[in-house]
Amino acid sequence: MSLRTSLKKILPSISITEQEALDAGDVWLEGSIYQGMPDFNGLRNVPAATLSADEQAFLDGPVTELMSMIDEYDIQQGVHLPESILTFLKENRFFSLIIPKQYGGLEFSPYANSTIVATIASKSSAVAVTVMVPNSLGPGELLMHYGTDEQRQHYLPRLANGRDIPCFALTSPEAGSDAGGIPDIGVVTQGEYNGEKVLGLELTWDKRYITLAPIATVLGLAVKVKDPNKLLGDKEDLGITCALIPKSHPGVELGNRHDPMGLRFYNGTTRGQNVFVPMEFIIGGQKNIGRGWQMLVSCLGAGRGISLPALGCSTSQVALKSASEYAAVREQFGLSIGLFEGIQEKLADIAGKTYLQEAMRVLTTEGLGMGLKPSVVTAIAKYHMTELGRDVLDSAMDIQAGKAIQCGPQNTLARGYIAQPIAITVEGANILTRNLMIFGQGVMRCHPYLQTMVEKIHSNESNADKEFNKVLRKTIGYSVGNSLSAFAKGILPMTAKANSSYSEVKQYEKEINRISAKLAVYADFSLLVLGGKLKQAELLSARLGDVMSYMYAAMASIKYYEQKVADADKAEAAPYFHYATRWAIAQAQQAISDFLANFPSGPARKMMRLITMTYSESQMRIDDNLVRELAHQAQLNTSFKRQLTHLVVSTPGDGHSINEQAYLAKIECLNLLAKVKKAIKSKEVATGVRFAETLDNALVANIITAQEYKQLVDYNIKRERAIRVDEFDYDLNLIKPPVSIKEAV
Repeated sequence: MSLRTSLKKILPSISITEQEALDAGDVWLEGSIYQGMPDFNGLRNVPAATLSADEQAFLDGPVTELMSMIDEYDIQQGVHLPESILTFLKENRFFSLIIPKQYGGLEFSPYANSTIVATIASKSSAVAVTVMVPNSLGPGELLMHYGTDEQRQHYLPRLANGRDIPCFALTSPEAGSDAGGIPDIGVVTQGEYNGEKVLGLELTWDKRYITLAPIATVLGLAVKVKDPNKLLGDKEDLGITCALIPKSHPGVELGNRHDPMGLRFYNGTTRGQNVFVPMEFIIGGQKNIGRGWQMLVSCLGAGRGISLPALGCSTSQVALKSASEYAAVREQFGLSIGLFEGIQEKLADIAGKTYLQEAMRVLTTEGLGMGLKPSVVTAIAKYHMTELGRDVLDSAMDIQAGKAIQCGPQNTLARGYIAQPIAITVEGANILTRNLMIFGQGVMRCHPYLQTMVEKIHSNESNADKEFNKVLRKTIGYSVGNSLSAFAKGILPMTAKANSSYSEVKQYEKEINRISAKLAVYADFSLLVLGGKLKQAELLSARLGDVMSYMYAAMASIKYYEQKVADADKAEAAPYFHYATRWAIAQAQQAISDFLANFPSGPARKMMRLITMTYSESQMRIDDNLVRELAHQAQLNTSFKRQLTHLVVSTPGDGHSINEQAYLAKIECLNLLAKVKKAIKSKEVATGVRFAETLDNALVANIITAQEYKQLVDYNIKRERAIRVDEFDYDLNLIKPPVSIKEAV
């Protein structure tokens, strides 16, 4: 019995749905990380994402106008999105960001799509989701790639101008993460359509969690097609198929709503029982029966790599702007709370992770903008950026404390705090994404020979043994090369290369090369020792996926610092860059430590430690000085901080505007405030019960001039407004702020 035959009995074959997922998409930078040779030249040659003139005009025009129309508090107090906003979205083609211009769409880049969605999300999660879905996984994208000419000509112009609103129904009560197990059925049969008897599908479905379903006019639907009467050939089970059905079609049930965390975007159910549709309703026509899963996984890049990471990034930028301004303005014990090290620790973490979010958002959309569909990278972006958004929000809530938990128009964090779990559960829960998808797909996609080897193992061809042995020799050579590279970098760290022109970057580039070399060895040993069981060893594979993910994040951080930060801003950006990169590397190092500590084979564990020279758990650390430096930078009104919070658009009277005005007023008054505090300390001025009384005393004592007094009073009014929270009467009717404060804003 040959080795191949023995392995065939042990190793499971790749299922059809797994094979379709593996065949979909491209391998990009993650492939070089997995193989132990991070492609920094390729990273630096990725074309930088920029907004075209049309894209910038859209942000400056319709997006800015939309932001001024949104009253998020009013939306959440109601039941429906305001009709005026829905009409504005349709008329200004917000639903056509990805639709080609030839069909009346805007045909914007992935970077512009991400920026638009993220900007809207900084003001309203409900409106952002409404814009996001038609421009993500759904009928529009599927039609562009797989639709017939007739389908594209009919539907795309209608989707572009909002005459049709789409939704896409995949998730069933019985099948969530296991999308391949959907029970919804389409049976090939003859039926009547437009007065004629035609071949088609009799559909029965029950779907839930479908965003925009309650207001959709056209339903994208995934079902499993069966052909019991063999009308189309010899097979009975034909596979997952995607159809496009008008809401007006007899038997289609749309309209019932879910209530997702109280956010007022439309999400609900769709059902149908024995609904006949002609073959022309199948996306791409009858020839695409059974290709639905391949179509879906091929198009997941938009939702997974653009929209959901955009929500996480927007959340972080809101948290950074809001928390840093509040920390600068809010005073306790006679000091701004931003001077207390406990607050600084949280604030630095917010700032560093927000930088990392923006860097990952930009790099991921740059890859998508090249026409790539890197399925592993988009999974990395979706998981880590939505989780980072949740993490950052928690810290911002801690800093703002009581102000953060009181709902009302002035609260800038509460709705994001409620909405973030929705982004985390959309398109598969993050547990699935981390534990099964990132490394599970990565090991097959990124290993240069593994997928071919598995195919040869399960091959029934006469020369299968010969072909398998060829691949096996290549695999052994690849693994030996990985081991030698990792050993050399472990015993002689100086052999790790770094080509950056910035000295502050080189240490990180070298460390990424060293960690990546270790990852290649650990992945090889995992496959050798665990084989097919690695699929079930989710804790181990998730840690290897974490290593790959954090290396991608660190590379994104480097590219952003080198290419997106102006030389004049490098000093301001340096603390953000160092924190973000060191944090990502430290997380990868911790994942390695946990992986080795829990590897089930003692001898293999010892061999891996020897080859990679990994005996200690020393990690790249973020020291207290860096925390203090970054917390200080985050509270300054620098051009780089404005760049890092560019997604947050304030409109007069909203929470962001109130906070910003108080913050900017304080920046202008720092010298005057120092003068008053010095006079208090020297007993030249008596402190009042309220700061306004202290200012009166300072004016009387000639410590400040009348003009300075006026400036300080203006600041104090804005400060009081910023630290207040919204108040309601007994029946929870909003009470407007006092006139004096209202006039100040």
